[in-house]
This record gives sequence, structure tokens and C-alpha cells, in this order.
Amino acid sequence: MDSFRRDGMTFDVVDGGPVDGEPVVLLHGFPQDATAWNRVTPALHRHRLRTLSPHQRGYSPMARPGGRRPYRLRETTADVLALLDAAGLESAHVVGHDWGGIVAWALGAWHPDRVRTLTALSVPHPAAMATAMVTSDQALRSYYVGLFQVPLLPERLLLAGNGAALRRTLRQGGLPDDAVDRYVGRMREPGALSAALGWYRALPWNGRDPVGTVRVPTLHVWSTEDAFLGRACIEGTERFVDAPYRLEVLDDVTHWIPELAPDRVAELVTAHVRTG
Repeated sequence: MDSFRRDGMTFDVVDGGPVDGEPVVLLHGFPQDATAWNRVTPALHRHRLRTLSPHQRGYSPMARPGGRRPYRLRETTADVLALLDAAGLESAHVVGHDWGGIVAWALGAWHPDRVRTLTALSVPHPAAMATAMVTSDQALRSYYVGLFQVPLLPERLLLAGNGAALRRTLRQGGLPDDAVDRYVGRMREPGALSAALGWYRALPWNGRDPVGTVRVPTLHVWSTEDAFLGRACIEGTERFVDAPYRLEVLDDVTHWIPELAPDRVAELVTAHVRTG
């Protein structure tokens, strides 16, 4: 499949590997797209895993609703359920990075019957994140979340000069130039950056609908050089998982784990899938 539809919107999907292989859904974050997994999927395919990597809501050109409310977590998780339905899958292994990881946590809590195993890259369970915001330096690390709530200004700042500020930020995080060019190019499409920022701007709605305890086998991968997410929120995550849980720490890797440690990600995901 190369797309699926939900609520009148069309979501683009990269579908690879053997059609009859164990299905793995790969969910990207901000400001990535499905190509974040380009260096991970070949190894997964060699292990006979089928991968489904959607360009998520706000990133697919024909799935960019306006406003904030359409980007609340209940909607973004429902998109993944629609993907599974369109693919004829009762359940799948779910892997998410950054915002995709938050969707993965929510799926594991709200729809455990649809999730065979969960792998979260970088991001902690949302409840652990909330606790760390008031008990550690996490609020300082997450200062940009407040900035993104301001209408229009973040778009102007990040896209000025052919996206110079966004390019600089991504390069400073160690992303390869080809990934930087892809992500900035997509964010410069009409309405794309505002749609992507909608995920942050919908946070007030997410707070009214908390993510509870996850009850599926969970692998959590965090990297020591992540400037956005500190150890406090990571170490607080295990108590929100009532199932086998494992934390894997990658040394000397920044936030962009799928792009910078693809071989290790593929190795860890493959082993985790086999346990499920």
C-alpha cells in the first residue's frame, strides 16, 4: 500500500519488506517524515519484517488540517489505527521516535490489543515527562515547546532565509545533510510547518486525556547526548509500564536516533519483535 484515507484525508505510506512478514509500524517525529527510517528499514527487511512508515498528520500534503485541535493525541493515534485497518492488520509492532514515540506510548496504553510490542526512541512516557518538568531541569530543556505555542512567530523565525534557522538547528544536532535538506524542503511546503507545529499547539487538549499505564512489552531507547530529553524523565518511565520493560542507553548519540544509529536501532527492534 502507498496510502490510506481517514476523515477525508489521504496519508502517504512507505510500505516495504515481505508482505507476509511481521508488521512493524514506524512513526516519525518533528520535523521529520517517513524518510527518517530510510537507514533502518533495509536491515529490518533482511530479517523478513514488513515495515509501514506513514508520513503522519500534518506531513502528508493531503492530510494537513488547519488549527490546533485536529492534532490532539486522540486523532494522531486514530490515524495509526486507520493505517492498520487499511493494511488488514489486527495488530502490529509499533516503533516511534520523538512525537511518533508519544503516539506509540498512547497506543500502548489506549489500544494494547492493536500493539504487539512497543519501541519508543528518545521520548519517555508522557506521565514521566510531566513529573520531570517540575522535578528536574526538563522544563529548561523543553523551553521551545512554549515558543511554539505563539501563533505565526515560530514559522517566521524557522523559515526565514530559505529555512536557515531550521537548517542550522538540525545540522547542530548532527543530522546528515541529505536528511536536513529533505526535512527543511517538506517544512517549506505551503502550510506544512504550521501543521507540524499543530502537534505542539494541541498539547492543552492532550492534558485532558492522559496516557495511562502501558501493558505491552516495551523497549525504550534513549541517547546520552539528547539535548531535549534529560535522564530524569527517562528513568521515571518504567513505573508507567505494567509489562516487560527494557531501557537501552546509546552513548554519544544525539536526539536523532533513527538517522544517526540506524544499525543499532534495527538490531534492537528486530530482537524486541522476536520477543513478542
